[in-house]
Amino acid sequence: MMTMDRIEQGLACFRDDLRATHAYAVQPSAGLVKLDVMENPFRLPADLQRRLGERLGAVAINRYPAERTADLAAALAAHAGMPAGCAITLGNGSDELITMLSMACGRPGATVLSPMPSFVMYEISARYQGLKFVGVPLREDFELDGPAMLAAIAEHRPALIYLSYPNNPTGNLWDAALIEQIVEAAPGLVVMDEAYQPFAAAHSMPLLERHPHVLVMRTMSKFGLAGVRIGYLIGREALIAEVDKVRPPFNIGVLNAEAGLFALEHAEVYAAQAAELRAQREAVFAALQAMPGVKPYPSQGNMILLRVADAARTFAGMKARGVLIKNSSAAHPSLANCLRITIGTAEENAAMLAALKESLS
Repeated sequence: MMTMDRIEQGLACFRDDLRATHAYAVQPSAGLVKLDVMENPFRLPADLQRRLGERLGAVAINRYPAERTADLAAALAAHAGMPAGCAITLGNGSDELITMLSMACGRPGATVLSPMPSFVMYEISARYQGLKFVGVPLREDFELDGPAMLAAIAEHRPALIYLSYPNNPTGNLWDAALIEQIVEAAPGLVVMDEAYQPFAAAHSMPLLERHPHVLVMRTMSKFGLAGVRIGYLIGREALIAEVDKVRPPFNIGVLNAEAGLFALEHAEVYAAQAAELRAQREAVFAALQAMPGVKPYPSQGNMILLRVADAARTFAGMKARGVLIKNSSAAHPSLANCLRITIGTAEENAAMLAALKESLS
């Protein structure tokens, strides 16, 4: 057979729904002020870089991960204040945990439900695992639509409900009383995705203590270790034991685990960075509020969503001026002409605001 025939033969083996989609795109950022994917902009101080390097150099990379992964899990549980009767499992970032949950709950006809817009991986993972996904639109102000959420729960009886808290990309914390209603109405699991917890004024551990079907998912990415790829999931021991069955063996590398442990031993450094980013967020929000033609939305994350007259033109103008942000317009109809800006250092934020002002004029 001809080469092209063989390629077509190979392509025919892939799922039609997979072939109809696109891979997750990562924007090239070389030479740009990078404010597009909610990273912590701060590097470790030079002394800690040196000490981390020495420590990683001593790791036995010829061996599969073993006890140090368990040590990291225990350290994360202590850091998060894991309640009694609960357990923890680790993932290669939150993305892998979401895939694990989809696999573990992937019974025939199972449904995953989430407000929309929210983190895109909830839907992607559900669909790739053959689950039905139901997105419930947020209100115009990006708050939860309580009656719509409760009606969707009653109709679809979801096995998994994701509540991003604070929400990505909108940055807001939702009403606690309404979340309680959703949790009480849920026939399956409720996953509180707290990726942005270091920047928020509230968290879900008390909710987990009150409701045994609630899981709390967090990541070290926003803590300051996006390149290390460590996510963790906390819930009742019996639930985590089932999720852990689909966790790939050795999914957390020895270097990643050691870097995570090192970071937790210096948690005060990262706490100070988070405090600085919270202060910068408020300063940037005030500056955006004062800027004609810009509507920023309040945020409890390390990003701010804003609406402009022409997002594509503004995005291109800012990139031409050396600042990379996220054009969220295509992610959901309610995000038309919305841009999402990560909070950076004071210098990066000043450059971003100047580029935004120039791009709007």
